[in-house]
Amino acid sequence: MPMTADRTQAQTATPIDLGAIFISLELSKSAWLVTALSPGSEKMSRHTVPRGDIAGLFSCFAALRQKGQRRKNRLYPLVVIQEVGLDGFWLGRVLSKEAWIESHIVEAASIAMPRRHRRAKTDRIDGETLIRALMAWKRGEPRACSMVKLLTPDEEDIRRLGRERKTLIAERVFHVNRIKGLLFAQGVRDYEPVNRDRRQRLDELRTGDGRVLSKHLKAEICRELDRLELLLTQIKAVEAERDTCIVREAPETPAQATALLGIRGIGPEFATILYTEGLFRHFDNRRQVASYAGLAPSPWQSGNVNREQGVSKAGNPRLRATMVELAWLWLRHQPKSALTLWFKERIARNAGRLKTPMIVALARKLLVALWKYVSAGIVIEGAIMKAA
Repeated sequence: MPMTADRTQAQTATPIDLGAIFISLELSKSAWLVTALSPGSEKMSRHTVPRGDIAGLFSCFAALRQKGQRRKNRLYPLVVIQEVGLDGFWLGRVLSKEAWIESHIVEAASIAMPRRHRRAKTDRIDGETLIRALMAWKRGEPRACSMVKLLTPDEEDIRRLGRERKTLIAERVFHVNRIKGLLFAQGVRDYEPVNRDRRQRLDELRTGDGRVLSKHLKAEICRELDRLELLLTQIKAVEAERDTCIVREAPETPAQATALLGIRGIGPEFATILYTEGLFRHFDNRRQVASYAGLAPSPWQSGNVNREQGVSKAGNPRLRATMVELAWLWLRHQPKSALTLWFKERIARNAGRLKTPMIVALARKLLVALWKYVSAGIVIEGAIMKAA
């Protein structure tokens, strides 16, 4: 009877000389773990560098190159990989400045992992896994892992407007709900903190049993209003800066971003998010566009099983949420477009049901159509443009 060995085997690298030293970086808040595999060696070496110590990191790289030179009498270049994380892209830009370093940033979720119920996870194991994935990717193995595009400082900075506004809006909702909750407990239901007469209305309020607001409760609400008014001022400032870049076509703003404003139903906020979160990137085909937004389908096909699990939700969540919202608005502002007619025909075929999954399908089609419009100038069929 064949028997299965139930023991952990040593994780060694494939002894293939690809003409480079492969290095993975595990970046933590306390220290950086450098895992390296040099040509002519089947074992991976590990080195620890204090976090943020660029000089120490380059000294480690130089020592690895000298060791490889002594072994093979050749000065090898370095191929470095790291995961997307809190450190962002700054380290990748530092490494890319050196001609002898090839830097890559990988999406961690794209790397195959053991499917055991309880798998071991340490920085050492992760470092070795990154190197094996990098070597497979360099050998040209399909779908070994997904590398992330290294953003430039300008591309990274322009996204701050949309993301800051979203954060401020969430804080505004929190303070508004807090004020309404305090007043609701006193029987007050018709107070709107975002109205301009919020201070005057607060002095006129009466509780459900006919009393004026108590001293400490009113003081607490006033302090909440102070924070709310600060948020409203900051939101206006961010929106003014956004309009300066998108609406007024600042010199540093690409023409593709302002082109989105010509379509009815797309305003400055949608145009900013659509371009800065996705459409500024290069895509080879429509599948890549849908996959980046997390709107690609996830089929489950095995044997007699053939069902759809819904969209992957593995892409950019800001872009995905914006596209679903825009899809609903598209039905209102573009009633004669081909996409709207397609949606209505599918809904009518299902007797008015399945609107939620169909609106996601419409969002996917709309995103692909907007990508074609921005990248190739192909106007969406039947879409109404704004008057000049």
